[in-house]
Amino acid sequence: MIRVLVVDDSAVVRQVLTRELSKARDIEIVGTAVDPYAARDKIVTLNPDVITLDLEMPRMDGLTFLQKLMKYHPLPVIVVSSLTPKGSETALHALELGAIEVVSKPGSSYTVAEISEILVDKIRAASAARYNIGRTTTRPAGPARTIAPPPKLMRTTHQILAIGASTGGTKAIEDVLVNLPSDTPGTVIVQHMPEHFTATFAERLNSLCPMEVREAADNDSVIPGVALVAPGNYHMVLRRSGTRYFVGVKTGPRVHHQRPSVDVMFHSVASVAGQNAVGVILTGMGADGAKGLLAMRQAGASTLAQDEESCVVFGMPKEAIKLEAAEKTVPLHQMSRKIIERVSSVKCAPVPA
Repeated sequence: MIRVLVVDDSAVVRQVLTRELSKARDIEIVGTAVDPYAARDKIVTLNPDVITLDLEMPRMDGLTFLQKLMKYHPLPVIVVSSLTPKGSETALHALELGAIEVVSKPGSSYTVAEISEILVDKIRAASAARYNIGRTTTRPAGPARTIAPPPKLMRTTHQILAIGASTGGTKAIEDVLVNLPSDTPGTVIVQHMPEHFTATFAERLNSLCPMEVREAADNDSVIPGVALVAPGNYHMVLRRSGTRYFVGVKTGPRVHHQRPSVDVMFHSVASVAGQNAVGVILTGMGADGAKGLLAMRQAGASTLAQDEESCVVFGMPKEAIKLEAAEKTVPLHQMSRKIIERVSSVKCAPVPA
């Protein structure tokens, strides 16, 4: 049984989360707290496995509490935040401080039922997470963490790099992209995050990485030196018109409870780019992306999976490895170098005009 403490100053939110999460047979709400001071006392007495945390609370804000918690009594924390630009920036900072996941509060984009289903999955992932891997309690000081300038790849526009991740993925994707050169082939990324949060995530990556990184919009071209992040609550697929690659951003049913879905993107890359692609599946719970990565490998693409030791949650890579979808399993700190090797060795098939 996963023991959960709900921390939120709204009585309505505490009531709704308690009622909905208690429907899951493997989750027990052991208590609720109205603010960080009450939460501190209940953590000591109730010993929860996972905490859900609002960031805007009286007496002490959620970020300050999270920073203190990670220093003195680290626990898996899931941030439950509002879908606003300010809220998304604060939530992204919470991930930097050590939070495992970010989930939006119910609103215009997500119903109570949808959020509850997503939150149950996130709680399960958090309870199994190796949440202290690669975590930091301060913002990176520099624009990128490469020790030396990465090599120039000078690849053609025919190549595609596709990356998928979930729990722990914001840090893993950052670690990969900051060590890729500015002429990396056109890159498409799915990270399981709520709507609006992906725009803030892309902006942060853009400030750190040699590549240009931005949230994808429908019909954006996929070109060398640019990485497109699928917007939250929308699927992203790769398309082609003549020699031009571009993305489609669309709604549709959730796949593996996710929208955007890694599988949806990987399958489209397999179909459109074939052997001209490199697929990478990173840390995350569940099986999203495993079958899509297999489709990419069967289409002739080079495929990589993050290894267990460096994953926050070894779910998605594990499922891909089980299907023999990944040609090679790679530690996170070696992933950028391995991608560069694979991109450099790919002999592009001609793309019909």
